[in-house]
Amino acid sequence: MVDDEAAISEILGDILESEGHEVEVAQDGIEALAKIGLDIDLVMLDIMMPGMDGFDVVKSIRANPLYQDIPVIIVTGMTSMQDRIRAVEAGANDFIGKPFDHTEVRVCTMSLLRMKGAHDALKDHKIMLEKTVAKRTEALRTALDDVVSTQRLLREAYIETIHRLVVAAEFKDKGTASHIRRMSQYSAMLAKKINLPPSEVDLILHASSMHDIGKIGTPEEILMKPGKLTESEWVSMREHTSHGAKILHDSSSNLLMEGERIAVSHHEKWDGSGYPLGISGEDIPLSGRICAVADVFDALTSERPYKKAFTNETALNMMRQESGLHFEPELLNIFADSMLEVDAIKVKYQ
Repeated sequence: MVDDEAAISEILGDILESEGHEVEVAQDGIEALAKIGLDIDLVMLDIMMPGMDGFDVVKSIRANPLYQDIPVIIVTGMTSMQDRIRAVEAGANDFIGKPFDHTEVRVCTMSLLRMKGAHDALKDHKIMLEKTVAKRTEALRTALDDVVSTQRLLREAYIETIHRLVVAAEFKDKGTASHIRRMSQYSAMLAKKINLPPSEVDLILHASSMHDIGKIGTPEEILMKPGKLTESEWVSMREHTSHGAKILHDSSSNLLMEGERIAVSHHEKWDGSGYPLGISGEDIPLSGRICAVADVFDALTSERPYKKAFTNETALNMMRQESGLHFEPELLNIFADSMLEVDAIKVKYQ
């Protein structure tokens, strides 16, 4: 209760205490604004006070976000409509006239304190909800992080398992693991160069490692033969594309489905003279056309039981002679223009 007249404060204080309220008295506006931080629930405020009048005190209370919900009752002998409008505009909630009527004081304070109680309950509920939501959000984030981490580990294990099985398919060839890594990296580099989405680049990176998985069905003496293959041996060797497709067929995995497409199509040729289906041009899956360039380049620049490794320049010259025949011209040109990236991959996975 704020009033510069001690007698008024005493009379009004007795009424409020008789209603069970705890009363804090301030003699002026400055003291009131200092004491309002004492967990005050309602302010009863005289208008006519020296220094800082009641209007200024109300404005100061309403200007502070911490106290905007505290109800303010103007206690005044002023009865003009203009003064009442000014008080409401400043932020007052109600008026009590002098001299006081006990019933009016009780009813007015009870109503505003009930309103304040509802505001406080709403605030507490909001705070509780925010804390609950924050805890649940944190728990959910932790759970999601665990799920993501688990899925990432599973994917890494899945890809590593595929890679190890692919290497096992050609276990007798000591250069197989390096060939698979280089060829896969060349394929991904080329896929990125033609602006495929990152997800497709990643798919080609891992699926291309399965391009020769069908060689698990090719006799070792044919795979490791140092000389030229006979016609029957060549027929057997060519069957690794169909074997690979059968091994990877009927999977629900996007990675294995792409692996099947690459396995069956990476020996098809742009002019239709390839195998096993003899398809041509854009009928050949894009991933198969990409892998054809990457696979042949790595085969030419790697040492094999039946040949020495060619230089990059020699290999590219040989491949350019097959542009439009074996290889899609645009893909071959892009690959040939990317020798800095190609050399970096060769050094990393030699």
